[in-house]
Amino acid sequence: MTAEHGYRVLVAEKISADGVDKLKESFQVDYFERMSREDLLDSIAEYDGLVVRSGTKVDAEVIAKADNLKVIGRAGIGVDNIDLDAATKKGILVANVPESNIISAAEHTMAMIMAAARNIPAANASLARGEWNRGEFQGVELYGKTLGIIGIGRIGALVAERASAFGMKLIGYDPFIAAQKAKQLGVEMKPNIEEVLREADFVTLHVPRTNDTFHMIGPEQLALMKPGARVVNVSRGGVLDEDALARAIRDGTVAGAALDVFECEPPGESELCSMRKVVVTPHLGASTSEAQYKAGVAIADQVIAGLTGGFVSGAVNIAMPHKEVVEALRPYMPLCEKLGKLFMNLTHGAIGDIEFEIVGAISEYDTSLLTVAFLKGFFENISMDTVSYVNAPILAIERGIQVKESKSRQSRDYVNLIMVTAEVNGSEVTAGATLVGMNQEVFVNVLDFDIEIAPSRYMAFVRYEDRPGMIGRVGTVLGDHGINISGLQVGRRSVEGDAGMGLNLDSPLEQQIISELCAQEGIRETRFIIL
Repeated sequence: MTAEHGYRVLVAEKISADGVDKLKESFQVDYFERMSREDLLDSIAEYDGLVVRSGTKVDAEVIAKADNLKVIGRAGIGVDNIDLDAATKKGILVANVPESNIISAAEHTMAMIMAAARNIPAANASLARGEWNRGEFQGVELYGKTLGIIGIGRIGALVAERASAFGMKLIGYDPFIAAQKAKQLGVEMKPNIEEVLREADFVTLHVPRTNDTFHMIGPEQLALMKPGARVVNVSRGGVLDEDALARAIRDGTVAGAALDVFECEPPGESELCSMRKVVVTPHLGASTSEAQYKAGVAIADQVIAGLTGGFVSGAVNIAMPHKEVVEALRPYMPLCEKLGKLFMNLTHGAIGDIEFEIVGAISEYDTSLLTVAFLKGFFENISMDTVSYVNAPILAIERGIQVKESKSRQSRDYVNLIMVTAEVNGSEVTAGATLVGMNQEVFVNVLDFDIEIAPSRYMAFVRYEDRPGMIGRVGTVLGDHGINISGLQVGRRSVEGDAGMGLNLDSPLEQQIISELCAQEGIRETRFIIL
């Protein structure tokens, strides 16, 4: 393919010159370091390919005007500035380059750990003022210290490898990584975040910002840290309660911190930015010449492959199978995504292989798309990457999670049934889903209890001792806090054993309410879920 063949590519934001040059070897390229939205809307119809970073919003309005567009390349990780649904419906391939900055982010994490350990920024500022206060900046060695890694995805794994070379002991928490994978990295996994905080001399965060992770490290968690411990965040702003951290450093509970990301960016008048014991940088995790080079060249490769019929390894939307298969499976795809989100919330701990069973008439089709839909839902709120139908299976492989698919034409209780089972911390966890009536979605057999309940935005599942008054006890606690129950189903395995209760709720449960429910006599466990 040469430029004479007529494909035109628009680069609407600044990328590396090498990336632009690579595109020019194959296509006619118009390059703008920053293009206005008005100009983009006026000219997008002329182009077959589009390259953007995070500053250009490629929404439904832009895509509607993109009459010839075949490929959108995002030079970076996230694709939240691109309307994937609109692009997919129009047959436009969207690709990103999620691995372009992981080395840079891991190295920046190590730099922040070392800077905090040796008080380098404060010592530098002191010397720049003409002072010579060697004794004031005594630091600590990394050798022999314990590093707690919360979130062991791509970047967390790279940090583990580098910290190991410094002779650090590695502990971690990630409820969605196989024990064998953690063992390969030399990380001793802990059952919860609290255990990591109690033991670690340094804690580094590598988690996405979601409803579950927002302020996951707050005053209660910081109070658990050992004297002299330091916390590092090069992941996402908001996962760490910055006001609580400032108080903890002021009162000596925490020895110091290193932050590259903030809840609001720029952070404005943040107290943390003026504290001597805190190292701060302005979101530099991916800001290396190598990362920028790799992002530019890698996205050029993706766009070239997309326009010339090659393999697009960074694709984040997917071409659908044969129309007949899609039509048969379409109603079950969103259901499987919800089942994945449900199952993720039920499996906190060392997860083994996942058994994904499809029973009934749909088993006659190629149902691999349903497995992928399940994995997309499973990883959607726990991955640093944008999760798609393309990369969801890859995320499972990286975390050492194997999904074993099985199919059977003979259905037991439903026309079609999807059941998921996994061993977690030595116990079996199950959940299922089906469609009833006019394609009404229903969860079934949650935690192996005979429960049938429709999915909703807010749900809770309670395991309790099967005796009179338990349903009323749950209702009273929720009622006292103004939580309305819009649906409730119960099920049990045997008389006078444990029972399960599924609830549809109109509003979310705060941790205080969950703790209050768990403290009730006879209640074994409470799980709150946001779908």
